[in-house]
Formats: sequence, structure tokens, C-alpha cells
Amino acid sequence: MNTSLWIEKGSSDVQQPIGEPLRSHVDADVAIVGAGFTGLWSAYYLTKLDPSLRVTIVDAHYPGYGASGRNGGWVSALFPAHLSALARASSRDKARHMHISMRENVSDIGLAIEENNWDVDWTHGGTVVAARTPVQNRRAETEVTDLAQWGFDSDLFYLTRSETLNRINATDVLGGTFTPHCAAINPYKLVCALTGHLQSRGVKLYQDSPVTAIESGRIIGHQFSVRAPVTIRATEGYTPSLAGFERNLAPVYSMMLATEPLTPEVRSSIGLAGRETFSDFRNLIIYGQITVDNRIAFGGRGAPYHFGSRIDARNDHNANVHRELWSVLTDMFPALHETRVTHTWGGPLGIARDWWASCGFDPATGQAWSGGYVGDGLGTSHLGGKTLAHLITGVPSEITELPWVNHRSRKWEPEPFRWLGANAGLQVMQRADSYEDRTGKESKTARLVGRLLGH
Repeated sequence: MNTSLWIEKGSSDVQQPIGEPLRSHVDADVAIVGAGFTGLWSAYYLTKLDPSLRVTIVDAHYPGYGASGRNGGWVSALFPAHLSALARASSRDKARHMHISMRENVSDIGLAIEENNWDVDWTHGGTVVAARTPVQNRRAETEVTDLAQWGFDSDLFYLTRSETLNRINATDVLGGTFTPHCAAINPYKLVCALTGHLQSRGVKLYQDSPVTAIESGRIIGHQFSVRAPVTIRATEGYTPSLAGFERNLAPVYSMMLATEPLTPEVRSSIGLAGRETFSDFRNLIIYGQITVDNRIAFGGRGAPYHFGSRIDARNDHNANVHRELWSVLTDMFPALHETRVTHTWGGPLGIARDWWASCGFDPATGQAWSGGYVGDGLGTSHLGGKTLAHLITGVPSEITELPWVNHRSRKWEPEPFRWLGANAGLQVMQRADSYEDRTGKESKTARLVGRLLGH
């Protein structure tokens, strides 16, 4: 089935948010483009900090249609730019503050869920990453050592082979890492909970209303406009569809699959008893979780970037990538070979040219934004929305001084250079894993690409 498991399960388990199309000209204090997590969390904190604000959210489809309803369900503390890159652009202290804020951000989301009594399948079980080749094992050791040098030796632990297998019973395990700073969730259930909460607080939500342009003081669609002194661009991978923002972010597709509920025997054989999210140390990213009904939801990169930043629903499924994901998953867990895949889906995520997520607000124009999460938006969008609310309302907070605030990434190259570069990088990472498996040596080319991406 080419539908996100989260949307299907969320639609059957909770009341879906409902919004009418906007076909007129309306006024607001804050107009938000995009009803994904960035837009929803922005509205959540804006109305919390200043209940008098008239907040309007406009979406081209429906709440959670984009990455917010299709992601891997990881609420992680991961930020795409490396600490060293953050320090070079600001200071060591500010880079450390960014890491601490991302770490605390995971718990803050859990507190919001608990305070509002939202049923979103939340489990704060951490992340285990398996090292399954000697090269991957060296990479795991280096990552732990590197983070410890920043003073974060309690945030990431190296696991021996037996310690890793106690958490994840994958094949070829040599070692691994564990961080407690990640939670598993059904993201679409959180979309529905947030939307219902916002509507109860008077936030206006309009769906099926594509915005074509954001200007100072208003957002514009084909048959409508919203006049507001403050606008928020919360469009992530769909940003190139807006006039003037065609090269701000590159939409890169990530693919996912989900299995049928596992039998008790298969479920037990895999481990992950604490519902840890999981991955390994290959170059081409993979990610997975065990759902509350004992399925595996598993995803990864590998789909090509489409010329001209084209976004098309037909790109949400890629048979070759889904087959490769299943091959990787069954290689990790051979007991899954007789398990049926019930869902396959995908969607675009937003990547800035320097691999930095950013959020910011320009009081002179009233324009704000947050995005470029590189696949870690389920957590980062919360910090972005909260930060924007403080910037816009002027309510003081330390998070407005973080080094990602008001960071400006340079634009992506025009076509065909963008297409050539993005897909060349993908090929490098795919070939790097094959090279490392074959030779037992780290791919220098992949390391170079990593540096170019801000790592």
C-alpha cells in the first residue's frame, strides 16, 4: 500500500483535523504557510505566549500531508550541522548550547504531550546504532570520542558487541552506540493532537489552499490572501514551490516501508525491548523503529533528486529503493524473511546548501521561517516553532541566541548543476558502502563529501 502507515493508523485511531479551503481575503496577526510540525508548533507557542494573537495557518493539502505525516517517527536530538561547524560560525560555547538545547528539546516534547494528555504512541527509549563492519566500528568509536571531547560523554555511549546485541539482535554486530536522547512516536497522531488543540484555542486552519508567494505583510494564493504583519514560512521540502524561494532548499526524497505486526517469536528475536529507534553506521542513512503494534517501520535514503526540485506524488514510491530497503532490513534481521510488507511510501525533505537547519525572524519585513532539517525535523521543528514564537512575541528566552537562529544558507546552484551535484553525492554514498564492505577501508570520498556538507 502506497500510504504512510502513520496516516492510515492515525486516521483510524484519532479524529482527523478538518479545515476548509480559503477562498477570500482575510486578516490575521500571524499567517503561517504550512500545517506541518513547524507551523503547528509555532502556532502552539504563539498562542501560549500571547493568547490574544489571531493566528491563521494555510496549507496546500491537509495538516501532516508532507514530511510530518511520513517521517520515521524519531524524535531525536540530532542536528544536521556538526558541532565543529557551529563553533566555527559562532563559538564553542554556543555550539555546546545548541547541542544541549537539542537534547532538552526531546524531553520538552514529551512534557507537552504529557501535559495535554495526547495519545501519540510515545516511548522515550533512546537510539541504538549497530556497527556491523570493522569500518563502522571505528566510526562508532570515533563518534563517541568526538562527542566526549565536547564534554558530552554521558550523551553517547560506546557498546561492546554483547552490549549491542542485548539491545538489537542484528547480524554481523561488532559494537555500536547508544544515546538516551530519542523517542519513538506515531507522528501523524501528534499532528492530529496538535491541530485539534490549536483549533480549540481559536487558531484558523485552512487546507487545500496552495500559497504561491509570501510577501512582507501578506501571503498570496490563487483565490485568496491573508494580510498579517508577521508571516511564517514553514514549508520545508515544499519551499521551492514558492516564488522567490526556488533555490533555498533542495527537496530530497526519503523512502519508508512497514511490515505487518510481527509474530511474538520474530518480535522477541529482534530485541529492541525498550522500543529503541535503530540504525547502523553505513554512509547511506537508514532508520527504523518498532511500532506500538509490533510492526517495523523502516526507511532510508537512495531515491534520486529530481530535476528542477520537482515534487510529484508519483515520486512518493520508488520500487528499487523499497526493494533495497527490504534487502537491508532482512539482512539485519533474517527472521523477517517470511514477514509481509504492508505499506510503502516516501516524500521530500528539505536540505539547505550548507546542510544547516535554520530559523529566524526579520522584524523589518515581518517574515519568519524555520526549516532545512535534513530528515531530523520531528524534533528540530519543535525547537524551531518555539524559537519563532519567542522571537515574534519578544518574550525573552535563551533559545533565541542559538547559532542556528537567523543563519542564512547560500542558495543552491541553478540547474543543471543542482541536479548533477545532488545525484553525484548520492552515488558517492552508495558506492562508499560497497567499497567499505569490499575493502574494509573507510571511503575517503565519502569523508570528503561529508566535509562539504558541513560535517
